Amino acid sequence: MTNVFVRSYLSATQHPDARRVFDENLIGNNLGNLLYAYAAERQLSASGNTIIARATRGKALQPEWMQAKADHLVIPLANAFRWSFLKRLDGLSELIEGLDIPVTVLGVGAQAGVDGAIKHEHGDEVDASVKRFVAAVLERGPSIGVRGEFTRDYLVSLGFPDAAVDVIGCPSLFLRGDDLTLHPLPDLTPESRIALNLSPYVAEMGPVIQHNAERYPRLDYVAQDIDTLGMLLGEEYTGSRRNDPLLPTGPQHPLIQGGRTWMAVNPPTWMEELGRYDFSFGTRIHGNIAALLGGTPAFVLAHDSRTLELARYHEIPHLDLRSVDGAVVDAATIAAEADYGPATANHAERFRRYVAYLDRHHLKHVFAPGESGADFDAAVAATSYPPVVRAGQPLPPAPAAESPSAWRRLRSKVGASLRR
Repeated sequence: MTNVFVRSYLSATQHPDARRVFDENLIGNNLGNLLYAYAAERQLSASGNTIIARATRGKALQPEWMQAKADHLVIPLANAFRWSFLKRLDGLSELIEGLDIPVTVLGVGAQAGVDGAIKHEHGDEVDASVKRFVAAVLERGPSIGVRGEFTRDYLVSLGFPDAAVDVIGCPSLFLRGDDLTLHPLPDLTPESRIALNLSPYVAEMGPVIQHNAERYPRLDYVAQDIDTLGMLLGEEYTGSRRNDPLLPTGPQHPLIQGGRTWMAVNPPTWMEELGRYDFSFGTRIHGNIAALLGGTPAFVLAHDSRTLELARYHEIPHLDLRSVDGAVVDAATIAAEADYGPATANHAERFRRYVAYLDRHHLKHVFAPGESGADFDAAVAATSYPPVVRAGQPLPPAPAAESPSAWRRLRSKVGASLRR
């Protein structure tokens, strides 16, 4: 048996309730973090592999512990090449430098503005940490897998050979291999069910929210950040832009007050619920990917390189949010202009590229001949996941002030404040 350690906040069949997810921040601030790790866990659940899916913290950051437990370290990542992630990136570098087992990175990306300009206020420090991390990975594997051409070009500019940087997109979209089947997109009307996702710190979304919430009464805001989850559980919203009346960052906002906001706390429920909508759109790349995996056509409003890079690579219909210059972004208009042909028709080729990357790293996967994800799927189907948390529903009982979960919540809030 090969012990494959997959970096993840939760394993696929763990099913903590929303209160515990919030108290312990088991989504790493963003539910999207669970989706690509969930996909990686399914993809690597082949015969002969034992998957260890857990966070790289505590003992798991100690090389001696990892060396004893794992035969292969797999690190699914998102936009990890950024200033705010450097401490954790350096921690991963220190871990990897102490290992002599293979290391594989899935889908890492660089952070920049939507115009592609990497912010250089801390540029030298970011570059140094990225160089250290990539060098450590390439000493223990043949290549590093990145989100798209933007990140590849960035690493090449740092001196890494092009042949050592594989563009593979995001593992989440290959959850079910070469299958990306979407249900037909109808002409949207005020009766249509529309899922809106957003980054609650992007002010440009304010007018978009107001227009579409008023025009489409069956539109729901599908949240995925830890601060909004806390608000839905009765906590005070502590995120940025909490005083912007156009953003749903307070209980008085119409989408919150009207019960038109919900959030899942696990990928299966998230994808299943989004599959009930006619259309999904917004700034969250994994919110839209979750919709696509549920069969719902989705449209990305790109506001930075991390969203734009993946939308371009996977040919998900999108537009540059900051190019609309005050124009109204209407769900029916962008849906009518969206072409899902390239996203679905070219998905199989992108999948073959992804599988070639796994093969290059000698990782057994469920897409190989004679393999199947059936056992993983059965385990997920047998798991009783908690339902979504919806605005206006009765709140679950809060833990007593002296309980361990309350202390965990306090530590989480303090940590979040320090990060901000």
